[in-house]
Amino acid sequence: MPLLPLLPLFHRLNREHFSGALAADGQPLVAIRWSDGRMSRTAGFYRRGPGVGGDRGCEIVLSRPVLSPLPQEAIESTLCHEMIHAWVDLVLRRREGHGPHFHACMAAINAQQDRFQVSVRHRFPVPAKPPRWWAVCPQCQQRSPYKRRVTNAACRRCCERHHGGHWHPSCVLVYESADQAC
Repeated sequence: MPLLPLLPLFHRLNREHFSGALAADGQPLVAIRWSDGRMSRTAGFYRRGPGVGGDRGCEIVLSRPVLSPLPQEAIESTLCHEMIHAWVDLVLRRREGHGPHFHACMAAINAQQDRFQVSVRHRFPVPAKPPRWWAVCPQCQQRSPYKRRVTNAACRRCCERHHGGHWHPSCVLVYESADQAC
């Protein structure tokens, strides 16, 4: 499914659920964009700070890799979730993550429509990322996937079995690149 343009969707959700409070003079108070393709573990986020979102100081970013294969309801739900964060921050002027104001707004939106459901955590399928490293115990040869190499990490099973549960240099894991591992 091709990616939807976010601005018309933002304006519709803003009218329907936020009484237009997230726009002034037809312009969103927050920058809205699709990710550049690197955001692969989360569906979206809202952030604010110096230099964020151009002159607006805040932005909503939706994940192209996570949301592009999903139906429109997933995009609407995620955008609405991030718009709640923006509303709590910019309109209510509260600093909270998924606090009471967020939950109250989420419950109200879910009660007034049935096209999508806003939730605190998404349950969208996230593409599995292969490990970058395999850690191999030099004693038992057990292989474990790792995202990054950890200095002096040791095989817990061998430390418990051979050294009374204490770390020992003979159990320090050896890393192999996942590209060259069998």
